[in-house]
Amino acid sequence: MMKEHQHYLSEMVKELKPSGIRKFFDLAASIKGVISLGVGEPDFITPWSIREAAILSLEEGYTSYTANPGLLELREEISFYLNRRFGVKYNPVDQVIVTAGASQAIDLSFRAILNPGDEVLIIEPAFVSYAPLVTLAGGKPIPVSTHPSNGFKLTPEQIENAITSRTKAILLCSPNNPTGTYLNKEELTNLASVIIKHDLLVVSDEIYAELTYDEEYTSFASIEGMYERTILINGFSKGFAMTGWRLGFLAAPKPFTEQMVKILQYTTMCAPHMLQHGAIEALRNTYHEVESMRRSYRRRRNYIVQSLNHIGLDCHTPGGAFYVFPSIKKTGMTSEQFAEELLLAEKVAVVPGSAFGESGEGYVRCSYATSMEQLQEAVKRMERFMNSLEEKKKHTQELYTNN
Repeated sequence: MMKEHQHYLSEMVKELKPSGIRKFFDLAASIKGVISLGVGEPDFITPWSIREAAILSLEEGYTSYTANPGLLELREEISFYLNRRFGVKYNPVDQVIVTAGASQAIDLSFRAILNPGDEVLIIEPAFVSYAPLVTLAGGKPIPVSTHPSNGFKLTPEQIENAITSRTKAILLCSPNNPTGTYLNKEELTNLASVIIKHDLLVVSDEIYAELTYDEEYTSFASIEGMYERTILINGFSKGFAMTGWRLGFLAAPKPFTEQMVKILQYTTMCAPHMLQHGAIEALRNTYHEVESMRRSYRRRRNYIVQSLNHIGLDCHTPGGAFYVFPSIKKTGMTSEQFAEELLLAEKVAVVPGSAFGESGEGYVRCSYATSMEQLQEAVKRMERFMNSLEEKKKHTQELYTNN
């Protein structure tokens, strides 16, 4: 006789928590008239010439498998792009792999480098997938909390304090999701000295590299001494507005990539052929569109930061990505309470900071990847919500005083 289904499931998988982001997406989807500041994807449609290139490739019959690491033509374009934009050189033949999104690139990286029990430092607040991907690869995620006092920037001391004899790697995302925090060349150089001293690897998630607003982007692989110990993760989702295409890539020294290709052979085979033709077009001919989107995000960032601070939600100015991470501590609510009550009272969806780790508690993530009109309306509703909380507080104090 068959036992309960739970009996047959992996204990490791059962212990994984569902994404805190998805929970709020689902709740928001069930309510009419919601303005969502929760979605972590561009509000732009993929540029037409990219879509056209993919359509044309289908019409021309490009429906077969490609080489495991992707079309060589695309890998050559990726190699050229990384060198031109960030000054890092990778051989397209054996140092670049095209993946089904940047998340798969991170998954491949951890499967290739981790032995059971190896520790990976996860810089929090952090994207919800990072710790589970480490766990699924047999490693142990170790959260390292950053602080709002310096704009959530990681310091060498914070790394030093978290390192043990089991530490294998550090996963760094700059600009960061959810805080938008960007680490410049000087800051990365300071971190590199600790990483080299302790002989660690870096999985550098650079998916938001095209969305930095105040300084030139610096890739961690370009820092002196870091090329050989960095696995560079990037993709097309954010900068090129291609989230649903699920196309990412990684670049790394050959000893890493040759192991990752083996994993790819047995799990995915390759990224979809026709979509890779779209990615070639993206890198060759649409950079002006990326620059236009960046300018639009920068305007929106400036507006939302100023507006949130004005209505009483303290918010640092993020250096990149398309998120702000305001503090809701003065309301006395948990981030989940705040997000839920804001959604139900004013139909504005934000993501509770607790979804991004313990150090995210007391904050909410708001995406400004939506139209200026929507942002303005969302701010109006949030101001009304903050005023209603203030009124309730006054009313409670009056009752307390009268009693």
